Amino acid sequence: MSPDKTLRALKARLEQRETQTLGTRACFSKNAVRRYPEDRSDTEYRLAFSTDADRILNSLAYTRYSDKTQVFSLINNDHLTHRVLHVQMLSRVARTIGRYLGLNTDLIEAAAIGHDIGHTPFGHDGERFLSRLTQSAGAGHFLHNLQSMQFLDVIERKGKGWNLTLQTLDAIVCHNGEAHARALTPAPPRDFADLDAMVRQIRAGAMGDVLPMTMEGCVVRMADTVSYIGRDFEDAVRLKIVARDQIPGTCRELLGGTQGTIVFSLVTDLINTSIDQDFLGFSPKVAHALKELKQFNYQFIYKNPLIKQHLAGIEDIFKSLFDRYMNDLAKANEASVIYSQFLNGMDATYRLNHSHAEITRDFIAGMTDSYFIRQAPDHLRPVPIDWV
Repeated sequence: MSPDKTLRALKARLEQRETQTLGTRACFSKNAVRRYPEDRSDTEYRLAFSTDADRILNSLAYTRYSDKTQVFSLINNDHLTHRVLHVQMLSRVARTIGRYLGLNTDLIEAAAIGHDIGHTPFGHDGERFLSRLTQSAGAGHFLHNLQSMQFLDVIERKGKGWNLTLQTLDAIVCHNGEAHARALTPAPPRDFADLDAMVRQIRAGAMGDVLPMTMEGCVVRMADTVSYIGRDFEDAVRLKIVARDQIPGTCRELLGGTQGTIVFSLVTDLINTSIDQDFLGFSPKVAHALKELKQFNYQFIYKNPLIKQHLAGIEDIFKSLFDRYMNDLAKANEASVIYSQFLNGMDATYRLNHSHAEITRDFIAGMTDSYFIRQAPDHLRPVPIDWV
């Protein structure tokens, strides 16, 4: 038997093993759907969702995770969480949940490591700033989950995209970890036409929150909250923005008061509540405690003016750069970095199918925090602070 045939036989054996070891609610690798047929599929021995994870891990956008804000920006402290650490934590938490519920951990890993690739520099603040600009320019709402799909499906590989599976992209688009829910039940199956239509409606503001079509996507969505809620609290304690004993009593009693105990409590409850169920969810008491902890974080951390005061000029930089690149595109100024570091070499269909505002959106959204600052006009360029 030739090496290729041996590897294909091993792949078939792994797919068969999935049907024997995974639960009935799992999404099996043999059911993965790609947008375009691939010539090398006959010699591809990796399972479909494992291939997705490899492609995402090797994307340029994934490389830029390491210099993207999670919550705290422009603070000189090497122990604060950056986007890449959140993504790694989410992947670990989600795979643990998926393993105990008999789900496909390859799909979970792919969606987990790709879910935040569309985040702008400076986190959710940057997301809001860029969205105001894209809406004013007629490019619709900017949402990082949609942009994650845009990078992976359209922009990567100079406009060819990675041809990821429908199931992975669906989980990424529907990962909204900011929305609170006690339980999630997967949406009915979709095809690529459904997914594309859904993305257009969300960007136009005609559709709100949407649920993943797989249990694996639901796990990634729930694990997103589990992964950030305690870690953001730990960072805030480290910066003395909050004190550990400020956590509401019910939260401390049911979840604990550290990152480790909060994650363990939430994951344990989620698994216990969801075993052999058609939904993924927390018990009522734990769900209420989690909601209370979210409200605490929003009040004392995310909306805290102490961590916003030194970001006042960031929105001005977004506007300055957006206007600059729109003008460069209108004048076909090929000396601009939007040409030399983004558009040059891009597949021609990308330019044909995207407006100047969409191209500008894609370029800015892909920037790391430090690259964004380097592009800023001198008079707007912020300086990181030593937090006392």
